[in-house]
Amino acid sequence: MAGRRIFLVCTVVTFFVVTGCATFKQSTMQVDPGSVLPGTKVTRGGMETGLLGTPIAIGMKLPETDLIDAMSMEEIDLSKLQGKVLFLSLVPSIDTKVCEAQTHLLGEEGDRISPEVLRITISRDTPFAQKRFAAEAKLTDIKFLSDYKEGVFGRSLGLLMDGPRLLARSVILVDRQGIVRHIQVVPEVSNLPDMEKAFDIVNELVQE
Repeated sequence: MAGRRIFLVCTVVTFFVVTGCATFKQSTMQVDPGSVLPGTKVTRGGMETGLLGTPIAIGMKLPETDLIDAMSMEEIDLSKLQGKVLFLSLVPSIDTKVCEAQTHLLGEEGDRISPEVLRITISRDTPFAQKRFAAEAKLTDIKFLSDYKEGVFGRSLGLLMDGPRLLARSVILVDRQGIVRHIQVVPEVSNLPDMEKAFDIVNELVQE
């Protein structure tokens, strides 16, 4: 499993170097298997920042909040999307190197996930920025949703970072009944979440 995680990181690093999407050192692309609770604290470059809002927890349903679909500009309430397993990848900003890596992992390595899983990237970037990113990255299998207006979605989960008002780097998996089954809130936002573990769990949810 550890070898697989290292391979995923190396694959993303190689992709960016070859395509010129970003330049960075592999040492900055650490996979963090740990998690903190929503509504607590994360660190940004070692500096603590609180997480604002009402904490979500495993066993709860997603709250009723609207996000903006980057492609259609329509409002979408994820709590209403029952019947499909949801893989929610929350990133602070898609135009930063770690967020790009996380999103590429979801789009490219995520191809081995069942088509019954709806893969969604959520950030506070504008829908226009998300749409541009999706086109440039050629990630057509991911839905991009924006929480750009007031960060209501982030607050509804306890995942809005105090200060920058960006979403904390997180992975949330939701089953067909709309129940949250897995949460990882990365303790240090400059690290990647454990996407490999999330892929394994979401595949199990599809089988239930």
